Amino acid sequence: MTSATGHISVFLVDDHTLFLAGVRSELRDDFTILGTASDVGSATQDILRTGPDVVLVDVHMPGGGGAAVIAAVHKERPGINFLALSVSDAPEDVIAIIRAGARGYVTKSISPADLVDAIRRVNDGDAVFSPRLAGFVLDAFAGDSPRPVDPELDLLTPREKEVLRYIARGYSYKDVARELVLSVKTIESHVSAVLRKLQLSNRYELSRWASERRLV
Repeated sequence: MTSATGHISVFLVDDHTLFLAGVRSELRDDFTILGTASDVGSATQDILRTGPDVVLVDVHMPGGGGAAVIAAVHKERPGINFLALSVSDAPEDVIAIIRAGARGYVTKSISPADLVDAIRRVNDGDAVFSPRLAGFVLDAFAGDSPRPVDPELDLLTPREKEVLRYIARGYSYKDVARELVLSVKTIESHVSAVLRKLQLSNRYELSRWASERRLV
């Protein structure tokens, strides 16, 4: 419940403590920050104890990530609103966290002012997404029917899918390596594995393949 002073109460969950401190600093003038947590277990306990209006939660964390926090909290407190904040813009991450019960999903490139607005809107009951992510959700939930299983895509590991999306967007191997904090050789190995599994000849065919499946 929003406090008597009119301030929205917020709880922050992220396993990167430096980022967590920065977000807390940005938001403390606009919201009542009830606490922070950097792992699934303590986040769940502290959210249930403090009862915030909105929880800002990272998607990928050890122990199950944001979806695990949402599932555990909603068993006891289904009225708490969750807004996902992540570096990932992968469709499967967006869909998974929304299916878990989040009210919105924004990426960490969001400006502080837009993040403040997103939290307020989620507290008001709106569904909030970074612009290019909304399409993923609309597609996935259109007619409330899941996307058909793609046996070719299922051949790829999560890391190979991640590399595939960057390559399909036109990133160079060097750029992908920098984004994923991996070596260029590792990226080349992943691309080779993807091409082999999908029986494609080059990155241009790979881009077309990804585009046809709306993975880009």
